Amino acid sequence: MKVEETLQKILDQYATFEVPPIESLSPGNARNAPTLKNAVEEMNAEHVGNRVINLAKPMPEPVGKVTHVVIPGQGGDILARVYTPKGDGPFTVLVYFHGGGWVIANLDVYEPTCRALCNAAECVVVSVAYRQAPENKFPAAADDAYAALQWVMANTATINGITGCVAVGGESAGGNLATVACLMSKDKGDQMPLFQLLVYPITNYAFDTPSYMENANSKPLNAAMMKWFFRHYLGNEADGNQPYVSPLQAPDISGLPPALVITAELDVLRDEGEQYAQKLQAAGVQTKTVCYPGMVHEFFSLSGVVPTAKEALDEAASGLKAAFEAIPVR
Repeated sequence: MKVEETLQKILDQYATFEVPPIESLSPGNARNAPTLKNAVEEMNAEHVGNRVINLAKPMPEPVGKVTHVVIPGQGGDILARVYTPKGDGPFTVLVYFHGGGWVIANLDVYEPTCRALCNAAECVVVSVAYRQAPENKFPAAADDAYAALQWVMANTATINGITGCVAVGGESAGGNLATVACLMSKDKGDQMPLFQLLVYPITNYAFDTPSYMENANSKPLNAAMMKWFFRHYLGNEADGNQPYVSPLQAPDISGLPPALVITAELDVLRDEGEQYAQKLQAAGVQTKTVCYPGMVHEFFSLSGVVPTAKEALDEAASGLKAAFEAIPVR
């Protein structure tokens, strides 16, 4: 299994940062470690002109406007960044949760993804700054995800959105929170979003799949990092088996919204993402799964640089548009 050439150049640049293993750092220090986004920015800086990548689109892409809202949550107010397309609207809406193993990363790290989705799907993207571990262990992030999703569905018009046209999505831990928010909404009998966009989601507290063995030392995410994330996120081992941590272990996921599950061939999370897609299908949930060859974790955010990432972005945008178009505009 070989990393796609353009992506490999970015990984090579990332390696020059000489970042200590994330699992060897404190959460505070890990939050300041560089990301693949920083590697792309470095490669396009003037002082490394011989290694410049020609961007298919600028990163981050310009959008119509960027604003912020404050959402009331069980543990306090939740800040969300709202990306709105150009035009008058109202628009369809995507509630989005960033990755980072529930511990690291923030709205800025995942800004390129949110801007790209805003333009490609022509929808408002609400990027949610949920509480992070270890300061706020499970179920804090899940509770915030549920609260944010429900608030957006109840207040769509306030962000120039179309009532009843809300989807949910996220990457990695954010993909976990997206589907967990749906599970919580179902269990509480609340309104559900129209669609789930799950990009290499964490779906199980287990480290025993073939993709974990094959990609144990992959970059930028490896098996040791996943164990570090869970160690900081969970209050105890038993929490790992709860459906709101491991939706793959949920006894009943029928009735969840249709889903698109995107995975990467060279990612430890590949198999559990595909297993969750199969579980959704078996429960009668319309689900599509696409695994992208030669890709590693975090590739989805590189649509302005990596052609395969652009394909994945287009797939995501198509799935969102189809879900939105399937119901009458209200």
